[in-house]
Amino acid sequence: MPKLKKHFKSASDIKVGVIGYGGAFNMGRNHLKEMKRAGMRPFAVCELDPERLKVASKDFPGIETYTDLDTMLKQSDVNLLVHITPHNLHYKLAAKCVKAGKHVVTEKPFVLTTSEADRLIALGQKHKVVVSTYHNRHWDGWIMRAVREIVEKKTIGEVYKIEAHMGEYGMPRDWWRTSRSVSGGVLYDWGVHLLEYALQVVPSEVVEVSGFAQEGHWAGKMKPTQPWKHDANEDEATAVVRFANGAMLNLSVSQLRSDPKPSQIAFYGTGGAYEMAFWKGWTTRKPNRKGELVEKTGKHPGDKGHLYYQNVADHLTGQAELVITPQWARRPIHILDLAGKSAKQGRALRAKYG
Repeated sequence: MPKLKKHFKSASDIKVGVIGYGGAFNMGRNHLKEMKRAGMRPFAVCELDPERLKVASKDFPGIETYTDLDTMLKQSDVNLLVHITPHNLHYKLAAKCVKAGKHVVTEKPFVLTTSEADRLIALGQKHKVVVSTYHNRHWDGWIMRAVREIVEKKTIGEVYKIEAHMGEYGMPRDWWRTSRSVSGGVLYDWGVHLLEYALQVVPSEVVEVSGFAQEGHWAGKMKPTQPWKHDANEDEATAVVRFANGAMLNLSVSQLRSDPKPSQIAFYGTGGAYEMAFWKGWTTRKPNRKGELVEKTGKHPGDKGHLYYQNVADHLTGQAELVITPQWARRPIHILDLAGKSAKQGRALRAKYG
């Protein structure tokens, strides 16, 4: 990370705000509450819907409210802005905030393309501000235990393959996340989480990515009035990643998956396997001295997603290195970007960033 233009004396000196306070998942409120838990001070909200601004004022009495980002950047003393907007707006709005000297966190995904990531990283370095993305699932209980067992204890030997899958059979919901030009595609929502999990476990650089896609099935059944009927996400997309150490990752997200298996990520090693069924538990399979596979199961430990903003606050006060650097956030975006291009070109593409 570049040297910051300044460090704050304490977390309470950091004035924080959100761009977007929509009703879906109450993400604006949740972000402000998590930042407050880390000691930072909720200070401003920017939201197009005046009714949602009323909700924000009720949730955080005295908070500044704006319906226009340019006005906020000119008038507010807010120090850190979190972007809770559709994916295709992340770069454009974040760049504007960085140029105004504000520290920036985008909701995941970081941005949509490698080029956008490069430009945003360069801007952050130029203006000496923090640029990060909200990878709070970096501290999910299931991946924290997996890292401890697989990376630190070498419980399953050397990881040679990862299978990461998410999906179901059914038409996508009628909202902006269904639009490929807005969302980035079917891989970008949960796929970015699955990749971030995997990259914590594989101690190697990405060499190349192959992408595959099935599309048109659900788009053909959408209502003519749906604005993204001709801009629909893929029905299913896959990214196959090859690492320099020989390991490979198979990531797929689907709206055509018809089997009953739970969403999961599985790590296969030279000495066994470690599987995570989200919200259910973990399973290990290892051979005993007779060569028989012995299965063990258990529950995931609790999540510690609050450590994301705690780390941001500690970094801004000069007490810790930033965990989710923009360079780290760029890694899954680069894979997704290459996968989309590979699917169109019909060939594997070399990675620029490992």
